[in-house]
Amino acid sequence: MYAITLVIQCPDKKGIIADVTSFVYEQKGNIQYIDQYVDRENGAFFMRLQAELDEQLCSYQNFVSLFENQLANGYNMTWSHQPLNYKPKMAVFVSKYDHCLYDLLGRFKSGELGVEIPFILSNHKDLDSIAKAFEIPFFHIPVTKETKATATKQQLALLKEHKVDFVVLARYMQIVPADLIEVYKNKIINIHHSFLPAFPGAKPYHSAFERGVKIIGATSHYVTEELDAGPIIEQGVAQVSHNHSVSQLIAKGRDLEKMVLANAVKHHVEKKVLVYGNKTVIFT
Repeated sequence: MYAITLVIQCPDKKGIIADVTSFVYEQKGNIQYIDQYVDRENGAFFMRLQAELDEQLCSYQNFVSLFENQLANGYNMTWSHQPLNYKPKMAVFVSKYDHCLYDLLGRFKSGELGVEIPFILSNHKDLDSIAKAFEIPFFHIPVTKETKATATKQQLALLKEHKVDFVVLARYMQIVPADLIEVYKNKIINIHHSFLPAFPGAKPYHSAFERGVKIIGATSHYVTEELDAGPIIEQGVAQVSHNHSVSQLIAKGRDLEKMVLANAVKHHVEKKVLVYGNKTVIFT
């Protein structure tokens, strides 16, 4: 037996759900989960489906081939598939902040994140000890204005060598170059506070404190060439008041960043995210 996850996007049309479910039934499959969404304004249809099948009756490759020929081509589908038990390879890029890295590694070690982590990469050496503690290879690639092009080539070579499926920026404080974004389109996940654009700069929490903000937040999104403007995967907010100090705002903000980033990574790993223009459909 094996289980497969299908994620589908196509022009909306009558009969899609009926044809997809009938196809699974014809291959002697059992649907375990199905969810769909229709963007009526743009006439677009989205679906996520999980099914269990018998390898002896219909192999994984045969199922995929039949689906492509019998359904995907006819409905003009953009679609992808993944074995339910597949663990994608996730590279983690960091700088000096360690809170998101610790959180991801803790969830990974506990089995909460169904991934493999072939390496951690940083433009500083500060977090090398964390990688060693978790027995994960650590690569230090400095990035300066003069070395940025060389650094990008080194990063891409490492990602290719380790067959990385997607990248998580766990507070990696560098602008990701276009060459890397092109190779990993909608496969680089970033996290940052949600004070932008109102409170830019190196000390946004100090600026927010001085302004007397009542809500702080964090946003996780896919990286695009337009800085911090990629398709949003997950967001979180927390109430604050005049009683909170700057240090308390920062602590709350870091808690939000950890939670929001972890949820975004889970959604991506479980193929629950479908990018549509500069928006996302997030299946439950």
